Amino acid sequence: MTDSMPVPPSLPADGVVPLSHLGVIRVAGEDAAKFLHGQLTQDFALLDLHHARLAAFLTVKGRMQASFIAFKRSEAEVLLVCARDLLAPALKRLSMFVMRAKAKLTDATGDFALYGLLGDAARAVLPAGEPWAKADVGDASVVQLYPAEGQPRALWVAPAGSAAPAGAALTEALWLWSEVRSGIATLTAPVVEAFVPQMLNYESVGGVNFKKGCYPGQEVVARSQFRGTLKRRTYLAHAPSAVAVGAEVFADGDAEQPVGTVVQVATAPTGGVDALVSLQIAATGGALRVGAADGVALTLLPLPYALLEDI
Repeated sequence: MTDSMPVPPSLPADGVVPLSHLGVIRVAGEDAAKFLHGQLTQDFALLDLHHARLAAFLTVKGRMQASFIAFKRSEAEVLLVCARDLLAPALKRLSMFVMRAKAKLTDATGDFALYGLLGDAARAVLPAGEPWAKADVGDASVVQLYPAEGQPRALWVAPAGSAAPAGAALTEALWLWSEVRSGIATLTAPVVEAFVPQMLNYESVGGVNFKKGCYPGQEVVARSQFRGTLKRRTYLAHAPSAVAVGAEVFADGDAEQPVGTVVQVATAPTGGVDALVSLQIAATGGALRVGAADGVALTLLPLPYALLEDI
């Protein structure tokens, strides 16, 4: 169903929260950016110290096996922030391709403190700017994220032991809800290799560069984009009760063929859950259920950003 439901006009709070669900891969060495340029969906050759990249790491079949928020701490050090449950396999897989590149990959999660900044806390350090802009605040790197419900959001990454960013304490549940409401999906273990990047709208939110050189899975991504074969997109949705990441979505009354997958879920402050769901575009005009044709009902909500048209 496409009818929207009443939602709060803005997030009910702002502040700062530690992000324990994320981890950090450090890529260090003079070839760090060059190496990542050849492995991920975004351009790292032209990455400066004032911007970050949303990027995906794909299989040769174009399926996402990790997603990253990536930025340079220096000219010879790039940090990749990802879901902690995917860090170890992504690190192992990426390391297989280093070969002669002058780049060393390590799990640096313990070396950094990560915080989410919402509302006034984000405005205080990034008063203006587009998503994926980056600023250095003391020894911290701060990345402008996509907003949620009109509130700015930022990712704060600083060396472990550094002072926490200023701001009131924010609950992790509210931050995770803001992640969903921003419409930017973070890949986690239950949905590894389930999507090509466009199925998560990555080409519309700065996660794919179609002008860069080749990387694993590039041919599949380009073919999906330029041959008019995009059949799935990610949508924002609400459910009255809990649904699981990775659960199949069905058109109401059709128990045979799923039409989508739940990508990300968070408890909604007004009750129920909000979710990002990757759906067949053709199925978005009808009633939808999670888990079975008679399962939990889904109500689709407006996305907070425009989708790029299929080329």
